[in-house]
Amino acid sequence: MLIELLDIFINNIIGTAKWVLSNIVFDVPFSQNYFWGLTLISLIVWSAELCFPWRKQQAAFRHDFWLDAVYMYFNFFIFSIMISGIYTVITHMFYSYDVTMQAISIIDIAEFNPVAQLLIFFFVLDFLQWVTHKTLHKVPLFWRFHQVHHSIKEMGFAGHLRYHWMENILYKPLKTIGVMLLGGFEPEQAFIIHFFTIVIGHINHSNLRLDYGPLRYILNNPVMHLYHHAYTLPKEHRYGVNFGITLSVWDYLFKSAYVPEKSGQIKLGYVGDNNMPTSFGKQLVHGFFKCSKK
Repeated sequence: MLIELLDIFINNIIGTAKWVLSNIVFDVPFSQNYFWGLTLISLIVWSAELCFPWRKQQAAFRHDFWLDAVYMYFNFFIFSIMISGIYTVITHMFYSYDVTMQAISIIDIAEFNPVAQLLIFFFVLDFLQWVTHKTLHKVPLFWRFHQVHHSIKEMGFAGHLRYHWMENILYKPLKTIGVMLLGGFEPEQAFIIHFFTIVIGHINHSNLRLDYGPLRYILNNPVMHLYHHAYTLPKEHRYGVNFGITLSVWDYLFKSAYVPEKSGQIKLGYVGDNNMPTSFGKQLVHGFFKCSKK
């Protein structure tokens, strides 16, 4: 059994590494190429920041620009290689005990048309991500890891993917549960949703003054998300505000929405953020034990 699991673990890591390489060398269709898709989206949003900056005093290469760029590719690709084998082993163990992806299904979206599949898949996963995000703020142990993301002092598109690798450990199981709730079925065109969420996430962290007018009650936006990163929080929301990932509707429904003004000139961070290590290597172990700032 142990040898079988080790074989599954190694083969999956190798397979994921080959998948990443196939993206880089254009061996997958561009419409599903996450490496170059992420790169292109980043360049477009960054160009928009440079042409239409909300905070005009902010430099093109803002504070921690390159650190965030490292996080962007590390979290999206390198870490996915490192962790893929573990999730495959866990899934295999579930199946070995007859716990299939359909075990806790409440609806089988495979029976719906493709558009309905995508919309249901999107809304369910976004809500589960909202719940997870709020949990990261309310549970002290999880908050220690989430502090890496909230150590951003100047917002820019690449800050979207500056987060501690432990957050993947927390978010991934929720996505798996979401897929199980939907009959163990992920729509064939799910890459559309994935790219859409990358675009919205980049824009939400960008130096762009957008709130989408009436659509702000549905879609998360840079004006709203800036206050999620505010150093000073309202007394009635001591754990945070505006937890939406792609959609803002959950915050309006559950009374955690907060946008007092739209100047964009607010202090970012959290109380004690001066203790956050400044190097990528030390931030990777932040949350496990105390480490020096340098």
